[in-house]
Amino acid sequence: MRLLVHALRALACALLAGLILTPFAQIVMRGVFDVPMAGAEEFARYLLICLAFLSAALVSLEGGQIRMEEFQALIAERPRWLLQLVIEASGVIAFGLLATAAVVTIARNIASATATLEIPFLIFMGPLAIGAALLALVSLRHLVETFRRGRPDDKHTTLT
Repeated sequence: MRLLVHALRALACALLAGLILTPFAQIVMRGVFDVPMAGAEEFARYLLICLAFLSAALVSLEGGQIRMEEFQALIAERPRWLLQLVIEASGVIAFGLLATAAVVTIARNIASATATLEIPFLIFMGPLAIGAALLALVSLRHLVETFRRGRPDDKHTTLT
């Protein structure tokens, strides 16, 4: 699991660098050399999609998503534990359905490509399928941990 987290973190950093450098290169090419880069906007959009979906599992794994802990802290321990189980189970179901829908959509449109750069649909939609599957796995991990613990998570608001 640690290797996967490190690989995802490195990939997210590379995607972020690409997302910053692509518009910068477009500005330089257009402004300085008067030669626009064809497809730079589509490529930047693709990098943003990849970054959002592939790094979402990291955010969830590290507890960085919105959890509304202040409201949960107002609930008694046993109902709060049950609520957390329902939330995690809902995540497994929702992200699992999203991953399945993405795979079905990819399979039905396997011969399609994007307009400008002609990115194959598999590559364009792949980050959604992979990201949703990773989110389902992270939600399943949280569900199992919460169930085994037999009590709710402690409130731990982290400000960074």
